[in-house]
Amino acid sequence: MLKDWVKAKRPSDEEITMRLQQSRAQLVNMQMAIKEKKLPVLVIFDGWGAAGKGGVLGKVIKNLDPRFYKTETLSKPSEDEERRPFLYRYFIRIPEAGKFSFFDDSWMKEVTSNRLLGQTKAEEYHRQLTSIKRFERQLTDNGYLVVKFFFHISKAEQKERLKQLEEQKSTAWRVGKWDKWQNEHYDKCLDVYDDYLEATNQFVAPWYFIDAKNRKWAELQVTEQLVKSIEIALQNTGRAAAILQNTFPLKRMPKLSEINLNKKVSDAEYEKELERLQARLADLHNRIYQKKIPVIITYEGWDAAGKGGNIKRLTAALDPRGFEVHPIASPEPREKNRHYLWRFWNRLPKDGHIAIFDRTWYGRVMVERLEGFCSENDWQRAYNEINEFEKELTDWGAVLVKFWVHIDKDTQLARFTDRQNTPEKQWKITDEDWRNREKWDAYEVAVDEMIQKTSTEFAPWHILESNDKHYARLKALKTVIEEIEKKL
Repeated sequence: MLKDWVKAKRPSDEEITMRLQQSRAQLVNMQMAIKEKKLPVLVIFDGWGAAGKGGVLGKVIKNLDPRFYKTETLSKPSEDEERRPFLYRYFIRIPEAGKFSFFDDSWMKEVTSNRLLGQTKAEEYHRQLTSIKRFERQLTDNGYLVVKFFFHISKAEQKERLKQLEEQKSTAWRVGKWDKWQNEHYDKCLDVYDDYLEATNQFVAPWYFIDAKNRKWAELQVTEQLVKSIEIALQNTGRAAAILQNTFPLKRMPKLSEINLNKKVSDAEYEKELERLQARLADLHNRIYQKKIPVIITYEGWDAAGKGGNIKRLTAALDPRGFEVHPIASPEPREKNRHYLWRFWNRLPKDGHIAIFDRTWYGRVMVERLEGFCSENDWQRAYNEINEFEKELTDWGAVLVKFWVHIDKDTQLARFTDRQNTPEKQWKITDEDWRNREKWDAYEVAVDEMIQKTSTEFAPWHILESNDKHYARLKALKTVIEEIEKKL
């Protein structure tokens, strides 16, 4: 890759000036086309310290409409970010549809610097590379344009630039310890960079190497490549992405029609067990906080299946400072304008905390599928994307518990009727609930497929038989306790 890269011949200064004027104008005009086509563009500037990334970035954005781009300067993770999954701080910064995001340094710097300083073992480093490739591929599969630039200069050129910066009071602050370390260990850094660049050079998100010795020439290389990439992306807007085969081991699950819903518990046993299990969960909550173990509990299920009551008995055992319940409704405009998993990445807990989702990312393969809110390619692709997302969570160290709250059709009708006829419960029933009930059979097909394709060994589904709500509540508590105890 970088070691074998052959630089393009630099044009004359006059030609560079002429071509720069043209490419700058093209980029400005394209900004409106990006907005109209709702194309999100993520541009990454990585490379050697003092290679001029910041200067070129400033030139590139100078004539763009600032309402439609953001620049992200990513230094070391904050204390809060260090308590989240590896990709969290990057995923939450992806651009909205129709806008640019420019990253001054990216996940490459975090991963390679930790590797160089011996803070990441080989196994973790390669796991991060896999995560990055999935992340970039998921973005492009969901309509994003990802353009990655690496600014390259020689060891001697870097040393001279650092010296010049240090000699001036106004620029000395720009030279950090990492820049000096990088120059002193240039060959070691080159080896790690080359390995990283080769590993993450994907067809959907390739690397472009920038000869950064001359600043105007570097700017021209960036702007012209950016224009070419945007032109191609605008032509390909709306294309169907490849549906990848699942590579994760799956756990065999029964179909909904095969589940015995006659399981019951007596009132006396329920009260006794509820108190015992809640006390046990309260103790475990303290332990996961001390051990900094994140817990994510998700609820999907039929309308009126008892999700709310189930969550209420679970949270009654928890310290209110250490959990949050996220009721998931239809996405808001700013959420619709990003990757569908963006709003869930934003709601992930810190380590040691618990996040409970009332409805989840599985809406992609149920509601959005059946109501036509996404294309068939989108929801077919989502099974693998969701498995990848959940693998990120469990690799991070999270306990992930997924519940399907199950009832039969007659029980749902009885509960709907009770809600409709009881004034204090009428807020729980809507016309949409009745409309969804008419699609029960179609939903059952979708749920069976969802459970079969996303019940992985690291994040299996748990079915809560909820014709008897008391039985389902106790089973949920037992399951959460068992999963946390396994982790501890």
